[in-house]
Amino acid sequence: FELRVDGERVPVEPQVFEVLTFMVEQRGRLVARTEILDTIWGDRFVSDAALASRIAAARAAIGDDGKTQRYIRTVHGRGLQFVGDVAVAVEPHEHVEPVDEEPVDTGDGLHQTIRFVTAPDGHRLAVAATGAGRPLVKAATWLTPVEHDWRSPVWHHWLTELGRRFHFVRYDARGSGLSDRDLSGSDMTDPDLWADDLDAVIDATTSEPVVLLGVSQGAVPAIVTALRRPERVSHLVLFGSYSEGMRLRGPQASAESDTLLQLIRAGWGGSNPAFRTVFTMNFMPSATSEQMRVFNDLQINSADAANALELEAAFHEVDVGALAGGVEVPTLVMHCRDDRATPYEQGRRLAASIPDAEFVTIESENHVLTADEPGWPAFLDHLDRFTSS
Repeated sequence: FELRVDGERVPVEPQVFEVLTFMVEQRGRLVARTEILDTIWGDRFVSDAALASRIAAARAAIGDDGKTQRYIRTVHGRGLQFVGDVAVAVEPHEHVEPVDEEPVDTGDGLHQTIRFVTAPDGHRLAVAATGAGRPLVKAATWLTPVEHDWRSPVWHHWLTELGRRFHFVRYDARGSGLSDRDLSGSDMTDPDLWADDLDAVIDATTSEPVVLLGVSQGAVPAIVTALRRPERVSHLVLFGSYSEGMRLRGPQASAESDTLLQLIRAGWGGSNPAFRTVFTMNFMPSATSEQMRVFNDLQINSADAANALELEAAFHEVDVGALAGGVEVPTLVMHCRDDRATPYEQGRRLAASIPDAEFVTIESENHVLTADEPGWPAFLDHLDRFTSS
């Protein structure tokens, strides 16, 4: 979220930055003024003069003006068009060839590498790995972009602690992060599609059985993979998980589902952080102000508004309850007692549906465990004990 000109940081107001970013993303395409207003301001009323001032400020920030129009061109009566040359380091909206990135130091003596793996339908998935030793693969979860989460106070302790214990592998779900963003032709309500992506990551990681970690909706592909490929899974660990989506849990939960989806429609990616803070408070009610700020930013970096809506809606519709009874691999289910995002009862019911699954209660109200709460070392202790058997 910085604008630099000739290497120097140029301060711009948030809305000006959003307008400029949107125009660059839509480069080469004529964009109607109404589309800019709808994208940046949503349902809020904004005058034509206010939009004109933001466009003028965006031009000024990059050394352009309404006369020369070297970068932002006005097509009178029709709209605006970004006409400057654009070079993209990584374009998540298109298929990319497999690449090796330079290892990224987490600051704890561990390094992260990001590569791309191809799913059966040709979709490219960004896969991150850190640590060495026995493989632990985490099924893709929402709001965990691999490019950004390694340096965030929300996820850093997860990456370092799991990286010390395992060859820890995770990936961006299709439609988010550095994975291909185009969801056309992808039925995100199909658990088999999620499992196909997970299987591709496992096969690209190792030939030996893996410890499979399913957090939140990541339990869905984890359960399907453990069911259809038990020889590839040595241990199944589920945390903060569920087998049936929010819309399927009764009238109250269905109403909450409608509210969350409406919040995404109204404010995802906009300049008002209040919309995103609702999600943050749901995931980490006891987070610090810095953790909340970072988690707000992770939402923006995870997916655009259209994909966020499609992914979240799919999570609310999924149901693998009938499949869970067929899981035969050793399974540990952990759930925070006062989890607001996924109720405790969902974890208890999930554990009860899997034969011989062990159920552990973690004393916390967070859906994402923070580094400074007692529930975090408890989670690690139970993970160590379970995977050592």
